[in-house]
Amino acid sequence: MASDLHIHSAFDRDLEAVQAMIMKMGGMVEAAIADAARALETRDDELAEQVRRNDRAIDALEEQVNAECARLIALRAPIASDLRTVLTVIKIAGSLERCGDFAKNLAKRSSVLSQLAQIPGASLAIRRMARTVELQLKDALDAYIQRDAKLASDVRQRDAEVDQMYNALFREFLTHMMEDPRNITACMHLHFIAKNIERVGDHATTIAEQVIYLVTGMMPEEARIKADKTAFAGGDE
Repeated sequence: MASDLHIHSAFDRDLEAVQAMIMKMGGMVEAAIADAARALETRDDELAEQVRRNDRAIDALEEQVNAECARLIALRAPIASDLRTVLTVIKIAGSLERCGDFAKNLAKRSSVLSQLAQIPGASLAIRRMARTVELQLKDALDAYIQRDAKLASDVRQRDAEVDQMYNALFREFLTHMMEDPRNITACMHLHFIAKNIERVGDHATTIAEQVIYLVTGMMPEEARIKADKTAFAGGDE
């Protein structure tokens, strides 16, 4: 019995260390999204370059999380809810890594846009959308740490708001392109930026669904309704 308690205590300590990495990774991703949006608004190429460089650290953290989780499984042989927790951590790390990639893509296109004529109001709208997604991601991670299925469900429902913001931007960019063909290049880049932000919202929702699974043992029964109605749903994958 004492041996079992010792093993479980060691597992808890190892899991806490991995969860600390996840939260650090989440903070870095949130900062990357905010910085990329600010770089677009202020036309700050140096900040955009910093976001691109910092993505390597996010990738390295994901590799470290995966290695630690593999070690945990091999060394501690977790079962039932403990195993579910480790598998959830791996999936959350993967979602965060993808969010970091999307932030990097934002920064790349921000650098290109700094050389083009500005589209009125676009940068502010993009930053507002980025802030909405950043909060969605933060709440998804808070739901994980707190094992709060209700907060996770709220994050999941809020994805429709992000989709609606994306749809509104898509229509706005189309209008600018039709009014003046000289706006086409800038609006295409802005569209891809908006799509990348929308995809971050999708990954935040995926994290929330993993939290629901972790807490309840079941994935949400009702299908998530996507409000993205655009015909062109491309993005930097």
